[in-house]
Amino acid sequence: MNLHHRLPSSLLLGVAAFLAAALPAASPAAAAGNPDGHAWVPPAARAVDTSAPDHVIGNGTPASCTSRKVVAAVARGGIIRFDCGPRPVTIRMAATARVFNDRPNVVLDGRGLVTLDGGGARRILYLNTCDPDLVWTTPHCQDQDHPTLTIQNLTFRNGSASGTETMDGGGAIFVRGGRFKVVNSTFVGNRCAATGPDVGGAALQVFSQHAGMPVYVVRSTFGGPDAKRNACSNGGAISSIGVSWTILNSLFLNNRAIGTGANPPRAGTPGGGNGGAIYNDGNAMTLRVAGTRISGNGSNGEGGSAIFFVSNDRSGAVAIVDSVLRNNTGDGFSTHPGIFFLGRSITFTGSVVE
Repeated sequence: MNLHHRLPSSLLLGVAAFLAAALPAASPAAAAGNPDGHAWVPPAARAVDTSAPDHVIGNGTPASCTSRKVVAAVARGGIIRFDCGPRPVTIRMAATARVFNDRPNVVLDGRGLVTLDGGGARRILYLNTCDPDLVWTTPHCQDQDHPTLTIQNLTFRNGSASGTETMDGGGAIFVRGGRFKVVNSTFVGNRCAATGPDVGGAALQVFSQHAGMPVYVVRSTFGGPDAKRNACSNGGAISSIGVSWTILNSLFLNNRAIGTGANPPRAGTPGGGNGGAIYNDGNAMTLRVAGTRISGNGSNGEGGSAIFFVSNDRSGAVAIVDSVLRNNTGDGFSTHPGIFFLGRSITFTGSVVE
């Protein structure tokens, strides 16, 4: 007896649709940030709704997601999502994606599946309101409210910036002007110059945020073991001059400030080596770290193996809240374990600093 009967095509389609709905979707990459961090996140620091994107990179396959398409989408501006298939994908960047100042604000959402890789050869993303090649839109480019740049649910890997001048950092991302925030993103293996007194931020270097408002970094990861660590002359992970930061529920692991001679450089040295994870220099600025773990980072015998914060006019302030700073090493000088602070006030609430 033949028990194999051909089912109607309509029924087959219905069964396929049922199975597709019943099976779980492919899991995105592991969430970034400190799993033990529970700091409240203000509305301005939260992820942007990208359910109605202006641009979609890809058509459902890894091969359809290319560097050229990323560069073109960022240049057009607006809300950008990826459709590269259900599994994690890496896009090797053949050029730096640049934000143009006369285009819509940029939101780049990898949906937890996309890695942008600089191949150790180039910076991955660049915003600069004072760069004439990106169109000047105001006579006060150093303090304007646009464009904004939001990075969420992405990994930035192997970004690289060369040059030892102050604004040559930002191996993964360089930002000057407008507003900038990072949500649920990961930065690993990024590099910038190995020496220089102010160059820094292997992952992020930021200048001139509008009206002194803070850069928000929320539930994000910087570094990791071995090749995943980020490294630069100063600020192994992030660096800025005159910029405030609010860092929430994030993780900084094994990043390195690898310069020598501090800032200003000691005689006969090239300078650098401050701020294994975070380097902040300037005047009126604040750093708030909440729900965050900073561990295993290192400076090169200089200041602040975890955090270097210098407010030259002594107006700046630091608040460490419900955070853990532990096993950061290499300090040549410090004011607290892993921290060199010079400013108006530094406070510790519910935190471990050792």
